[in-house]
Amino acid sequence: MTIGLLKEPAPETRVSLLAEAVAALTKKGINVLVESGAGEQAFCDDAEYEKAGGRISHATEIFSQADIVLSIHTPQLPASVRPGIIFIGVYQPLFTHARMQEWATAGITSFSLDMLPRTTRAQSMDVLSSQANIAGYKAVLLAANTYGRYFPMFMTAAGSIAPAKVLILGAGVAGLQAVATARRLGSVVEVFDTRPAVKEEVMSLGAKFIEVEGAADASAAGGYAVEQTEEYKQKQQALIAAHIAKADIVITTAQIPGRKAPILITDEMLASMRNGSVIIDLAASTGGNTPQTRDRETVKAGGAYIIGNSSLQSTMPSDASKLYGKNVLNFLQLITTKEGALQLNWEDDLVKGSCITFDGEIQHERVKMVNR
Repeated sequence: MTIGLLKEPAPETRVSLLAEAVAALTKKGINVLVESGAGEQAFCDDAEYEKAGGRISHATEIFSQADIVLSIHTPQLPASVRPGIIFIGVYQPLFTHARMQEWATAGITSFSLDMLPRTTRAQSMDVLSSQANIAGYKAVLLAANTYGRYFPMFMTAAGSIAPAKVLILGAGVAGLQAVATARRLGSVVEVFDTRPAVKEEVMSLGAKFIEVEGAADASAAGGYAVEQTEEYKQKQQALIAAHIAKADIVITTAQIPGRKAPILITDEMLASMRNGSVIIDLAASTGGNTPQTRDRETVKAGGAYIIGNSSLQSTMPSDASKLYGKNVLNFLQLITTKEGALQLNWEDDLVKGSCITFDGEIQHERVKMVNR
């Protein structure tokens, strides 16, 4: 079997596998073709891949020879592809239905790791969690770098500095890492989440949990937000507004699969924020949690700077690639034998649950429902 590793398009700096992961595949007798320069931005050069047993190649050769093609983002396809070729990556099929239909028509088999069932068994393959953890960490560092004041409390001969007040909206993987990082920097942290179940985790990290009664059950949403009733939304906005007016830093993380991100911070709330305050919006790729968010841009609204960045994980390309690559290796174990041969087990809920296209059709039920 041959696996091809593609170079990601700019500005992405990550790569699907580092050399150490390639070595794990070649030891099983799997041929690995690596597009020249694939790992450069993640500090892994062609020589390291060759040392690990990979062969440096070109994209055209990879598409013509590989049984499995690895790319984090949707790859740029050649004029024609071989039916039956397998793509594995993070393709956001709920937002790219038309492309998925094209792939199905072309006979491409695709697995999108962002669609893996969020079960205990899938944790070792959970690319959303491994990358969100980095995003939460870097969100706080970016906020601290942008904010014009100290994070921790300081008592000096020249006077005392009060600690920064950080409000985190969403206590998923990114939010909890943001809590831990902000607390390490000495700030006072408050957290809002619609899931009461995360209260203990938040408090164990030294943050205060802001609770709104009457939330819809989000326990089956895989760490995402869910739609709430209008009555709940009104209570939620009133409580968030009161805390935002006092916050120096706000980090937002709320997203709903296949839907535009919910607006948590209104224009009125933005107008109430202190001059020099900072919002880091990690939901920018799906519209953002404020009406002013622009992905990969910094905008000023009222007294606040809003930084929309849905790819903070790419600012730590080496560690992000290492973790992502381990997720990929664990998934590959599901679809290959111990001897390195391809074996698609459709009885496996993780294989079936992450498969988007196969045998000329879109297979994933949620993706099928997008245009209905």
